[in-house]
Amino acid sequence: MEDLQNSTLKFFSDQELCYADIVPPAQVRARIEVSVLNFLKILNASNPAISDLPLIQRKMSNSRVNHGLLTELSRVFLSHSVSTRSLMRPNAAKAFVRVWKVMEMCYQILLQEKRVTQRELFYKMLCDSPYLFPSQTHVNRTIQDLVALLRCSRYSLGIMASSRGLVAGRLILQEPGKEAVDCSLCGSSGFAISGDLNLLDNLVLNSDARYVMIVEKHAIFQRLTEDRFFHQIPSILITAKGYPDMATRFLLYRISRAFPDLPILALVDWNPAGLAILCTFKFGSVGMGLEAYRYACNVKWLGLRGHDLPLLPDQSFVPLKPKDLQIAQSLMSSGMLQDNYKEEVALMVQSGRRAEIEALYFHGYDYLGKYIAKRIVQSDYV
Repeated sequence: MEDLQNSTLKFFSDQELCYADIVPPAQVRARIEVSVLNFLKILNASNPAISDLPLIQRKMSNSRVNHGLLTELSRVFLSHSVSTRSLMRPNAAKAFVRVWKVMEMCYQILLQEKRVTQRELFYKMLCDSPYLFPSQTHVNRTIQDLVALLRCSRYSLGIMASSRGLVAGRLILQEPGKEAVDCSLCGSSGFAISGDLNLLDNLVLNSDARYVMIVEKHAIFQRLTEDRFFHQIPSILITAKGYPDMATRFLLYRISRAFPDLPILALVDWNPAGLAILCTFKFGSVGMGLEAYRYACNVKWLGLRGHDLPLLPDQSFVPLKPKDLQIAQSLMSSGMLQDNYKEEVALMVQSGRRAEIEALYFHGYDYLGKYIAKRIVQSDYV
């Protein structure tokens, strides 16, 4: 155990490791054991103290974008700035205790070889310690604290993604030993993406598609699948019904690795939130902490974009809300956006209005597919 402790201690002190990796359950348990032993060692020293927990800050100001030298892929990483959870500071004491409580629960989950969703973990913690975990947000933040402390992914901790994602179109999924699923035959609802990353990792993928299409909205996804758009333009359609969850991002990443020549295009509303959703698929999300970089894909923006606005009736535009302006400011200061993306955000703010994909229905319900097909044929995406 001493040798293990000496070798594993590096993950606490090496602030260069600003990412979380997928590690085996035995190694995660070892890291938890080392953290407990260190805590007890300091507590039992001649000058006992309660050590702070050093965590990488999960803030936009502590992020940077790593641009690939040989590829177009860029990813968000967190830099080296550290924040702490301390029992000695009244405003941080509960957060300090929460980390140890969730660490204990994850250790038990790993021992039992189980996996739980964040929602399931919340209800367990709510029953055990309601004064510490009164809301789902407290559990979510504490999980990210634990990821930052142990430098391992949520999945490595036994926490499974809750997926909202759907996939449809020219993609065949086969789980080993089971019957293949043809996603073009799943109807307008598409095929539900599992939250089990291990299952997704073991899927055998086959496709004759020529494009992958990320669709921001569930209703637009349903329209395209009902119209069998993926036969008009051989494509794979995928949606997370808004901001993407980890499982949807992981399946998209697997598709991009299995079929590296397929362009990945995004269809989102013309507003700051739509671009933020695109950027989460493209770069990752600071909100995911040390897992921010994971599963980034080279996504291109198909629409809606500024030069599409003449296609839309004036009555379809909606004024920007204060939340839109906050997102726009965050995007512009993030360092992620390329120049033509910045120009789009500046146009949104200057015009003071936003437009939704559904406004294209002004030209008829079949116009959406024609619009996308024309943009694809003209390679009109950035």
